[in-house]
Amino acid sequence: MSAIEQRRLECGMDLLVESMPAVRSVGVSWLITGGSASEPQEKQGLGAMMTEMLFRGAGPRDAREHADAMDRLGVSRSASVQTFFMNISGVTLGLRVIEALELFTDMLRNPIVDQADVEPVRDLCIQSIEALADDPHGRVMLLARKMHAPSPINRSSMGTIETLKAITRNDLAHYWRQAAAPIGSAIALAGDVDPDEAESTLNRLLDSWTGQSAPVTWGASDHRGYHHETDDTNQVHIAVVHEAPCESSKDSILERVITSVLSGGMSGRLFTEVREKRALVYSVSASYGASRDFGRVVAYAGTTPDKAQETLDVMLDQLRALAGDSGAGAVSQDEFDRAIVGMKSNLVMSGESTSARAAALGADWFRLGRPRSLEERAAAVEAVTLDDVNGYIARRSLGEITVATIGPRELRSSL
Repeated sequence: MSAIEQRRLECGMDLLVESMPAVRSVGVSWLITGGSASEPQEKQGLGAMMTEMLFRGAGPRDAREHADAMDRLGVSRSASVQTFFMNISGVTLGLRVIEALELFTDMLRNPIVDQADVEPVRDLCIQSIEALADDPHGRVMLLARKMHAPSPINRSSMGTIETLKAITRNDLAHYWRQAAAPIGSAIALAGDVDPDEAESTLNRLLDSWTGQSAPVTWGASDHRGYHHETDDTNQVHIAVVHEAPCESSKDSILERVITSVLSGGMSGRLFTEVREKRALVYSVSASYGASRDFGRVVAYAGTTPDKAQETLDVMLDQLRALAGDSGAGAVSQDEFDRAIVGMKSNLVMSGESTSARAAALGADWFRLGRPRSLEERAAAVEAVTLDDVNGYIARRSLGEITVATIGPRELRSSL
């Protein structure tokens, strides 16, 4: 059985370690304050550009030397921008994790922000945005997020073409100095790792690192409702967003069961009602995402223009059937059993990956203030009953719904 420890480093950053005796790899997930929500309004995309800059040399090594050093240790690595954090992640052997932490720390504390790299990095980021022209699924999800969530937590992590063009080398360097701070950040390690050795190493590497980034604040969204983006294609992409519990709510586990009933494979209600019975779509799904202070369910469908209106109507009917006291959408015993089995299977599979465990530790730390073991999460699933789920449905509210569509013409929306 694995053991999880949470410690506070001397610099003020939290260290999360899950020792897993049966594995030989270590997953690393380093959550650094400075996500898309903390960027200046007129310089959105700073984080996206910095994720590219981080791999273009750090500390005493230029880009080639740093990459070679990582490769010699067998470190697979990546960096991404999230709403509240930037995440530097990787996987390596337990025998190499201390050496790998030194390289990761150089990326964090001493990235080389060279003027010669600014234009190539900017071009890459702009190309990512331009590629959305051929990705209507990605565009509709971004549109739904932009309209449903309040600013600044509704931003795309990519920024915009206009704001990317305004970013200078000095902007990048200043942003990183201000945003990348120890207080409010955390590093999660899962796998073949010793907590004492990791703590000692990081205290040495992060000596004299100080700072705390400003908290992100937001109000209410005033853009919900129906939004359409015209695209002269033979496809229609639909996203429906509604409110859901935050992670710390006792209802979050019940929301996950309901989402599994809706979208738990070929037996899920959306697949059965929208695709199997009516042949309306080529793709339909729903997912629940919960953060520290809010939660949302996002349902998606891809269809054709002649079937788009009925697709949206049926999707809304199925979502609404699982909310309110009418009892029309009560979950059956078979649906409940399938949902619970699927959730348990997902937990088991996530436990086989050290990178997935490191990411889960970091996510729990932010959303709950502490990491959870797989055993704790499995016990929470096991404790749910069918009566719990149907009792929750009777008092469940979807809140103010947002619908976003991309296609040749607008749809009618009964919101």
